[in-house]
Order: sequence, then C-alpha cells, then structure tokens
Amino acid sequence: MPAAIELNHYALDQLPDIRSALVDVYAEVYADQLEDPFFSVERFEERLNGHASRPGWEAVVGYADGQVIGYAYASPLPAESRWWAGMLEPLPEEDTAEDGARTLALFELMVRKPWRGTGNAQLIHEDLLSGRSEERVTLLVEPTHPRVKALYERWGYKHVGDQQPFPDAPVYATMLRHLR
Repeated sequence: MPAAIELNHYALDQLPDIRSALVDVYAEVYADQLEDPFFSVERFEERLNGHASRPGWEAVVGYADGQVIGYAYASPLPAESRWWAGMLEPLPEEDTAEDGARTLALFELMVRKPWRGTGNAQLIHEDLLSGRSEERVTLLVEPTHPRVKALYERWGYKHVGDQQPFPDAPVYATMLRHLR
C-alpha cells in the first residue's frame, strides 16, 4: 500500500525551513536541463527569491514517509505586475489589469519522478488553490511538453496566448483558470 501523502502549507516566513528542499527537488526534476543557464539552479534560486518577495507567497509541500515528493508555490500578481508584458500577442487590458488580489500566479508545480502519474501533482495543486481568495490563477508551461499542457487543460486551464518572460527564457504557453 502506498504511503499516505501529507500536505503542509508554508508562508513566506517559513521559506528558510523549506528552501533547500525546494532547490533539491528542482535540481532533480530539471537535472537534464541544468546546463542551460536559464534552467540552472542559480537562476531558479533567483526566481524563487523574486517570487517569494511578493506579499501572499505560499507553498504547499507534499511528503510521503517524511520525504518530500513535490511542491507548488504561488503568489498574487501585484498591481504593477509585468506578468503579461512578455505576451507575444498582447491581450486586452481588461484581461491583464491587476490589482494585487485578482490573479494568483502559480510559479512552480513539480513532483519527483517516483510520484508522477499518481495524482499527487493535482492533489498538491488543488490544496494550494483551495484557500485562496483570488478569482483566477495563471501559469506558464513549455509547449514542448504537450502532455503537461493537456493535464492543465483537464484541470480547467485555458491557453490564452504565448509569452517569453525573460530574453533567455523559452516561449511558454500562458494558461488561465477561473477559481470562482
């Protein structure tokens, strides 16, 4: 019988307690891409620092027998967010106007290989979203991962366009799901 999964929520002040686990899982999941400067551990840590600097940052970490199996983290897009600035085809302003409480950006969702295909990614994802007050959630997914994109579509996300958030980043499919 598989081990029961325990899900723990962490706020920004608890990030030091889980930082090394987040980085270790990232390095494991992206092991074959770490040579690419954009996907390096150092760049991940820079992005993590930026994401965690936002009010409302939260993470959910899944554990099985005390071992981290995966996590997700997110924070609301601030009013001055540049999230939508990298869109290859701009969206209407009513779709991109942010007020700090409208849209939750899901920055990372990753599950270690032994626990993939078990429903744990969705379990972690839905647990993170369950207590949120935002009206919608957005995320980026590499179009080169069509199975991952299809998974998000099954979870209710819609593809709203493509963006390149940084000059050295790949082009990502931008997805959006309404929470209310």
